[in-house]
Amino acid sequence: MPLALTLTVLGTASPHPQPDRPCSGYLVRGGGAEVWVDAGPGTFAELQRHTDPARLSAIWISHLHADHHADLLSAVYGLAYGGLTPAAPIPVYAPAGCAERLAGFFGRPDAGSLSGILDFRTLHDGHTTRHGELVLTAHAVTHDVEAYGLRAATGGRTLAYSGDSGPCAALTELALNADLFLCEADIDAHREGEQVHLTPEDVGDTARAAGVGQLLVTHVGPTLTPEAATARAASVFGGPTAAARIGETRSV
Repeated sequence: MPLALTLTVLGTASPHPQPDRPCSGYLVRGGGAEVWVDAGPGTFAELQRHTDPARLSAIWISHLHADHHADLLSAVYGLAYGGLTPAAPIPVYAPAGCAERLAGFFGRPDAGSLSGILDFRTLHDGHTTRHGELVLTAHAVTHDVEAYGLRAATGGRTLAYSGDSGPCAALTELALNADLFLCEADIDAHREGEQVHLTPEDVGDTARAAGVGQLLVTHVGPTLTPEAATARAASVFGGPTAAARIGETRSV
């Protein structure tokens, strides 16, 4: 497993998968660890292009909207029945209730039936864990459900990931001085009184305020194109900005 910190994009679509474009999902590798971050529909197949899922050090889920966690179902089938069985249960860091939702799909009253392949651990604001030399820290962000952003750090390099978030001070703190900020730009404009997603201008403003090194725009919704969202975010940020591309691996 690589020691340098890298990000591989598995999916970027919102709010549903599209042809050749799965929903949110990423593979973060570094410090001797491999972590699947968000499991949007279609990302389990993409994950297998880049690693054996049985080798994952952990799975990390930002929130329990389907476009960020539904492919855990595919993972269960692959890990339990598809010949991808891990040597030990894979830790899954997720908001409370994730295990029960997954078990409910199989008609089970509790998540005990999943314990042989997945080990669920509940996230909270400030939750920190280490796999190898890779440190994962959760920051609660503003959304319409319990939601977390992620800071992943190793070897003096830091990746910040917004998950889904509205504009908030916690998001700026999450991204503070990150080498790479992976951030959603889901909406073209805010609806009155609604602050659950980011416009491209919100993204650029957050990146500028946080002093990040590079900005990577993802999770662009159907009212925007990735190209337009990236250009708008870049015009506010003023620093290196790109659109997240499926299959692309970036060094942090």
